[in-house]
Amino acid sequence: MSPIRIVKVNSKNPEYNYVQEAAEVVKNGGLVIIPTETVYGIAANMMDPQAIKRLHDIKRRPDNKPFSVHVDKKEKTEDFARAIPVAAYKLIDRFWPGPLTLILKSKNEGTVGLRMPDNEIALKVISLSGVPIVCPSANISGLPAPNNIEEALKDLSGLVDFAIDGGPASLGRESSVVDLTGHSLQVLREGAVKKEDIERTASKKFVLFICTGNSCRSVMAKYLLEKKLKEKKRTDIEVLSAGMMIASGFGATEETREVLRREGINASGHLSQRVTKEMIKKSDFILVMEKVHEERIMELAPEVKNRVFLLKEFAKIKDNNLNILDPIGRSLEFYEQTFATIKEAIERIVDII
Repeated sequence: MSPIRIVKVNSKNPEYNYVQEAAEVVKNGGLVIIPTETVYGIAANMMDPQAIKRLHDIKRRPDNKPFSVHVDKKEKTEDFARAIPVAAYKLIDRFWPGPLTLILKSKNEGTVGLRMPDNEIALKVISLSGVPIVCPSANISGLPAPNNIEEALKDLSGLVDFAIDGGPASLGRESSVVDLTGHSLQVLREGAVKKEDIERTASKKFVLFICTGNSCRSVMAKYLLEKKLKEKKRTDIEVLSAGMMIASGFGATEETREVLRREGINASGHLSQRVTKEMIKKSDFILVMEKVHEERIMELAPEVKNRVFLLKEFAKIKDNNLNILDPIGRSLEFYEQTFATIKEAIERIVDII
């Protein structure tokens, strides 16, 4: 047996030289024991056939049973998976980084398991390696997964090249595994995330209103829809609003607050935010105020085409113009007219969703 190098690393503020060394070992085909929040794992370069063969042999795992890929950023999901369902983005937004593995359709063929661990050491090793990493639990298949470095080395000492001691795993339980490749979600393994929390998150609907600055039109729509949903005792829908152009942190305009106040709605706590790809991809209904907003959404995330609508399509249209014009800089009367159009649309939407 070859001697194994073991280093102790601060789990909150990992020493760069140690995680860089571990990353280099992985990159060059070595096997490294690293901590995650669930259990300790064995990191290996997914692109190195010899490393993967060695990993299968060490774990005594069949060659036809693949390992899940661990990523350091949520957006890297799209590097490995295709035809990603909206439920996946909801689960990623809610549980990543964290103890949830998603089974998705692979970019090539078949399926791929993906997880983003909630552990600074693991994330830095993944990031610094610069290669796709798999990281199954650091145990022989069928034996209990290790919660600390001592348990991990019990059966693997001399079989791996490097090990990081980052203290006990904070959860000490393996990740939950969810298959999203079929028509319906399937929880293959209930681990650290409860099945009911997974199903509740995946089934929750997200409605996203988008305007230019997120200070008037989308604010009116969001607050009004929330009021209507509350009246109907609907708790399965979350309403978001965002802008295409503005930085985050600004309040609603004075006129917006006034027209909403007349509707019995207090919007004084609103803070603007800029729309992100993550918001778009996890939303079931994306309602925009103008055609230009729709075009911009298509540039950001063309796959959501069938979920984007002009809000005015749902109002009682009296003309061929489907844009709800920006009231910024206009009179309170114009704001009231804008709100009336939005209200007509919301009255219909609340029944549709």
